This record gives sequence, structure tokens and C-alpha cells, in this order.
Amino acid sequence: MDRLDPHSTHGSPDPLRGGGQGEFAGGAPAGTFDPWRYRDTARVADADLVGYKVEATDGGIGKIDSASHEVNDSYLVVDTGPWIFGRKVMIPAGTVNHVDHDERKVYVDRSKDQIKAAPEYDETADTDPTYRDRLGGYYGETYSAIPPGTAR
Repeated sequence: MDRLDPHSTHGSPDPLRGGGQGEFAGGAPAGTFDPWRYRDTARVADADLVGYKVEATDGGIGKIDSASHEVNDSYLVVDTGPWIFGRKVMIPAGTVNHVDHDERKVYVDRSKDQIKAAPEYDETADTDPTYRDRLGGYYGETYSAIPPGTAR
């Protein structure tokens, strides 16, 4: 049996590669995080994701209320139901790790706490550049955060 080279890329992309900057094949240039673009490996391919469940790294957070597939301007709006008091959250497409179309689930590489702490969603501001910069910046910063339970 052949052994896998631990330095080669196998399996799911690791958001903490490249000094925590979200270095993903098919995504943004190495070392950067592009919040508004689905990763090529996410298996989105212009699918209608409305109604899909969304899974954070530590459990379900709600269902997709709307989704954008605009080039360099993609995002999900998730209705969290009672989880965070019925609030909706806007999640940039770059956080989508992969989609399971059979189970109708979208997996994001953020924890519930990271999503809960994100800037509040404002339906009237989703096209506002200032709001989008703040939201994209927040999710970009979470790539450099050390995952819970990891010792320094």
C-alpha cells in the first residue's frame, strides 16, 4: 500500500494553510481569501441552493433563504430560525467548503460562534460597498483565528 505524502494536497482544503490566509486551489490567488467567490472545489456550479440546510463546523445553523451567483459578488442569506433569535445572516460565498446536493446541505468552514458574531445582516445594505467591505473583512479575519481547542 502506498503512503500519502503529508506535504501534498489531498482531501478538503485546509483554511489554515498559508499562514491562516485561506490558500485554496481554484480560489483566490495563493495567500488571500476572496469572500465573494465560490471555490471551484465547492461543487456549487450555479445550483439553486435556496432551501438547502447550512452546516457550520460545529452543527446546523439554518436554511438558505436566498443565494447569489454573481461573478465576484456571491453570497448566501441564511435564515437561522430560533438558533439566534430568528435573525438572518449574510455569508460570503468564499466560506462555502462544499455542497452535498444529495443531502441538500451546504457546509461552511466557520463555527456557529463566528457566524453569530458576524456583522448584522441588513437587507437594504447587501449591495452597499461599506457593508460588504466590513462583512468580507470580518470573514477574512476569521481565517487567521486559531480554531477552538487548539493550543498555541
